[in-house]
Amino acid sequence: MSTTAEDLVPAAEATARPGALLARHAVSSTTASVAELTRASRSVWGGAAQLANPLEVAARGALWWTQMADRRAPRWHLPHRTVLSTPFAHVHDFSPADAAADVVPTVVLPPQAGHSSHVVDFAPGQSQLAVLLDAGLTQLYALEWRPATAATRNVTITDYLEVIDRAVVRAGGRANLVGDCQGGWLAAIYAALHPERVHTLTLAGAPIDFHAGESLIAASTHVLTRALGMAPYRSLVALNGGNMSGRAVLTNFIMMQPQTELGRQLKLLENLHDPEHVERYRVFEDWFKYTQDIPGAFYLWLVEHLFHRNELISGRLVVDGRRADLGNITSPLFLLAGARDHITPPAQLFAAADAVSTPAAEVVQRTSAGGHLGLFTGRQALTQDWPVLMAAVRARSGT
Repeated sequence: MSTTAEDLVPAAEATARPGALLARHAVSSTTASVAELTRASRSVWGGAAQLANPLEVAARGALWWTQMADRRAPRWHLPHRTVLSTPFAHVHDFSPADAAADVVPTVVLPPQAGHSSHVVDFAPGQSQLAVLLDAGLTQLYALEWRPATAATRNVTITDYLEVIDRAVVRAGGRANLVGDCQGGWLAAIYAALHPERVHTLTLAGAPIDFHAGESLIAASTHVLTRALGMAPYRSLVALNGGNMSGRAVLTNFIMMQPQTELGRQLKLLENLHDPEHVERYRVFEDWFKYTQDIPGAFYLWLVEHLFHRNELISGRLVVDGRRADLGNITSPLFLLAGARDHITPPAQLFAAADAVSTPAAEVVQRTSAGGHLGLFTGRQALTQDWPVLMAAVRARSGT
């Protein structure tokens, strides 16, 4: 068994660093939440004082509750057709009728983290897929991860990689892979195992070195597994009938930045009669709060081998008897990180640059100003970052 630098760190010291990070974050998020509550309270109650009577105050509260609770299922906005279906994933073809025949196909892997895949086609005028089409990547496919059920609770990493392979084969056998967040590490593993099928590899907000940077997810995983091993995660899956609850994942995301959730709801209360604000709120909440479960076997695998043991960057990851060596990747590599990404700090993504065998001149590292979700839905990323990266991919994608 190989020895890593982490193995040489005394257990008490290794635990203290993540513990200290979690403690600092708890203090800062509490302070930020109190500040947000104080700010909003002045505005909300100042506005309430101007209302004519208690009935108007009650009506405003009821309207706020109605808007907050009214959720709709996310949906695709771009035209497409479903070309492959499995019990846990669809493959959709977004290619327009006049798609160029001389362009290498592109396959997009959305995040698989308890939310719907529609984030890559978030809203009209706010669509990552539309940006790819505008860049000329008109033979375009995207995976849609389906909610886990009792029938799919035993779906494994092998199944995920096989459906990605089927999508690439359906697209023509060799494709530009674009992976967002957890779709990014899936893309990296696939590229390491099937380098001949990957023309270019683009990763956005994707953890590759799961222990790099100051990551709250990595810190909490480290503390839990040091103390209790995989037992807490197995218990969560068992309590939900063999799948990881999407609601539990959502709760974890909210608890990482409670001030953001608090601010969003209080700003809704402040802007109830602003139709544009209410619509922006609704579009985001429809996606963020409409959760889906993750197959239990797949979830436990990724926690153990990636978040806990960090085997992808160390070169120790084995899938079905094959080592997923990032050094096998030689295709052009495009990396997009968020400067304020608290889910995947830039260091977790940019570690890929040193792990692959792609020539340095063919590795592009770019940092967007926003946070994690902003990489896929934010104005700057969609108007300034993705167009530049995808133009470079298109320039390399003539057949």
